[in-house]
Amino acid sequence: MSGEVLPLFDLRRAWPDLRDGALATFERVASDGAFSLGADLEEFEREYAAYCGVAHCAGVANGTVAIELALRALGVGPGSEVITVAHTFVATVEAIAATGARPVLVDVDPVTRCIDVAAVERALTERTAAVVAVHLYGRPAPVDELAALCGRRGIPLVEDAAQAHGGTVDGRRTGALGTVGCFSFYPTKNLGAMGDGGAVVTDDPALDASVRSLRHHGSAPDDANRHVSIGGTERLDNLQASLLRLKLPRLDAHNDHRVRAAAHYRERLAGLALELPAEDPQGVRSVFHLFVVQVPDRDAVRDRLRAEGIGAGVHYPTPVHLQPGWSHLGARVGDLPVTERLAQSALSLPIFPGIEEREIDRVTDAVSRSLR
Repeated sequence: MSGEVLPLFDLRRAWPDLRDGALATFERVASDGAFSLGADLEEFEREYAAYCGVAHCAGVANGTVAIELALRALGVGPGSEVITVAHTFVATVEAIAATGARPVLVDVDPVTRCIDVAAVERALTERTAAVVAVHLYGRPAPVDELAALCGRRGIPLVEDAAQAHGGTVDGRRTGALGTVGCFSFYPTKNLGAMGDGGAVVTDDPALDASVRSLRHHGSAPDDANRHVSIGGTERLDNLQASLLRLKLPRLDAHNDHRVRAAAHYRERLAGLALELPAEDPQGVRSVFHLFVVQVPDRDAVRDRLRAEGIGAGVHYPTPVHLQPGWSHLGARVGDLPVTERLAQSALSLPIFPGIEEREIDRVTDAVSRSLR
């Protein structure tokens, strides 16, 4: 056992169950020659909208552009400010900057690790055009409080749900909790394609129509040769849509497996000198895209786990506000203390559909040894 490598994500576990369907799907799509804006994309959009509990879904090229197009459809652009967190993958902030707006980065709550509502309120200005709430690690952000705050100011709430497919708040799924929801289907996500992909979901038909235009060269809905805005080539391709259709019916079962794996981690790690993810409050269900603990001397613990063949990871070692590419925002060390503490202590442990209890036991035994 000690000689086997246990990766942070093991996408190979799902292949035997998917193989026949995936190969048949590829054969069908290739035989039809329908690779762009085809029937499978339309069907997936209907199915994923129904899954999320919204009226509309537009498939796009990736999760980053999903946020960018959603913001552009909301009228965000140069002169605007958009509030989000620095404790996220840089794509969240890249998408804001791509619109020409200025990202305003705020701290996270030390318990939930998601955006701090009080910090959002302090950051609001007359230029605030949107708030992007990241459902981090698969835990839904405090959307009800954010929606109330944004509603009082007439500011749209955008969900970055790239890590939280199927997460719920009072029975409502992520994507349906704000003005518009943005998803990534990168292969390691809870619902992952076999390449890049993304989606924008909403109940607002005008927003949906705008995203659909922007993803396809700014074309008019009734005339692909009439361009009503400056768009781009940002479509979800038909093959990836067809593969996502194959995987969508398995998503809830896979999320259930993640939740059980997280519960086993909690049981095995209880009492050790580390911080576990906070328990979900009543009505909230996390889907554990990642299982992240906080440990002292994190890098040393990670290195010891890797030496034992365990693929521990760090999400994220340098927060966005301290990255050299974002120095123009003018942030300094100490500006976001909770975020910076997380960057120094967060350790991601292997979790994925199909991980076995014995493998979790192996990880937790190694963590225990590394903390002695």
